[in-house]
Amino acid sequence: MSDFRVKIDRSSTPTKFSFAQPFNVAVPFIDNHLEEGREEKVAIQCGDETVTFGQLAERVNRCGNALLGQGLVPGDRLMMVLKDTPAFFYLFWGAIKAGIVPVPTNTLLRSDDYAFMTEKTKCRGICYSWEYQTEVGPALKKVIHRPDTVLIEGSIDSELPTLQSVMDAASPDLAPFPAAAKDDCFWLFSSGSTGKPKAVVHRHCDMVVTSELYGVRCLRISQEDRFYSAAKLFFAYGLGNAMTLPLWIGGTTVLDSRKPTPETTFENIGRHRPSLYFGIPTLYSALLNAYETLSPKPDLSSLRECVSAGEALPAAILRRWQETIGTDILDGIGSTEALHIFITNLPGKVVPGASGCVVPGYNAKILNDRDQPPELGSIGRLLIKGPSIARCYWEDPEETSKTMKGEWLETGDTYFQNKDGVFIYCGRNDDMIKVGGIWCSPFEIESKLMEHPAVLEAAVVGEKDAVGLVKPAAYIVLKDSIRASDKLKSELTSFVKSSLAKYKFPRRISFVASLPKTATGKIQRFKLRKRELSA
Repeated sequence: MSDFRVKIDRSSTPTKFSFAQPFNVAVPFIDNHLEEGREEKVAIQCGDETVTFGQLAERVNRCGNALLGQGLVPGDRLMMVLKDTPAFFYLFWGAIKAGIVPVPTNTLLRSDDYAFMTEKTKCRGICYSWEYQTEVGPALKKVIHRPDTVLIEGSIDSELPTLQSVMDAASPDLAPFPAAAKDDCFWLFSSGSTGKPKAVVHRHCDMVVTSELYGVRCLRISQEDRFYSAAKLFFAYGLGNAMTLPLWIGGTTVLDSRKPTPETTFENIGRHRPSLYFGIPTLYSALLNAYETLSPKPDLSSLRECVSAGEALPAAILRRWQETIGTDILDGIGSTEALHIFITNLPGKVVPGASGCVVPGYNAKILNDRDQPPELGSIGRLLIKGPSIARCYWEDPEETSKTMKGEWLETGDTYFQNKDGVFIYCGRNDDMIKVGGIWCSPFEIESKLMEHPAVLEAAVVGEKDAVGLVKPAAYIVLKDSIRASDKLKSELTSFVKSSLAKYKFPRRISFVASLPKTATGKIQRFKLRKRELSA
């Protein structure tokens, strides 16, 4: 086992990583906990079910052996459509330890999406929770490339083999496949905030890097921490929050397969007492609204830090949280391509409305349309580089070369930096609006609208007026839909004009029931621009 270790020099700036050859990332994340005496410690808390590190290691081994026994070989892809339960851990890490490439996918998709992903991955195996049979089953009938192995997670009456049955029949001993730190390890699909998702290829070293640089260096995580993520395991933010960060340092993760709501969130925090909570701005807003109506108030005293990502956190939500709950929210930005957060606010150093500073070990720069650094305070495209950047988009050289430029990654986001080096989010590159020849940030307008007590959510896009000129238009979800009126529209227009430059006010306001979003909580403004919104 010692041949697969990673050595970390935390005294160095930046942190230095030395990976053994061979190296399999399942060893430091799963096996090493047994050597470090955590065999009886709880690794996973899922409702009433607990899984110790010892049980986790054994079930990972059984799962890896079961996959090999089904005919999969190292290098094969295994597609996963699994809810947030311990089985996700067994399958993901069992595949990696056996040299198989797991590909977690969004559980909220439809059959056409799963058919696309099955063809894209050319997966030899697929495992899905039985709840998703109505979408995955039809998808497998559509594809030309049908996986040889199909496993069901869950106890059901099916002719297909279950994950549990093949694990029960497999050996509890598994030697790690001798990979290398920069070998392909797992794939994730991008969230599709601007169109079709892309298959993002990550390496064995990437989870080590994000867990250490963001988790240890920024959040100061330790084995005493209990992690609870409303963001699900199937995408990069949730995968880090609820799996790689706690496994890296021997902490405990709290899982819940249900859709996150204020009710389930307060229930889990009260029952399982996590010290770290990871959410998205939409959910933080919903939590605040629910909290203010409840009596007695939910007990959130176990939380030492709250984290937000997926979409920029408006300053209004942060201030309400600080005043109402009494703790900070550490907003940050990450991406599927970078695997986790690379710019963040830090404990005790929170700047409202800002993404924060660069995570140690990463670099960031802002470039204008001429690929030159703009003047301080001027907006431009954000690029980052760091040791967790994905290798490529699978079989998509055009998108790879457009996004991954040497060591640098085009994030697709527009930012500016203030005099203190803090990065301020303006919007996605495609979402920026030029009004009267001046670039305008939709996020700035949205943040101002959300300061109004009637507004729950807002999205701003550019729309052409009667003479063909582009002007801001706002789509707004109200806290109480009964308040929708022309009078409120005028009030909101005046509210924006009162503190922002005159040209930034929305020329048209539409009240809607909801905003189109990805599973990660990102607003899909391209759907608003295409008028695909159903109010």
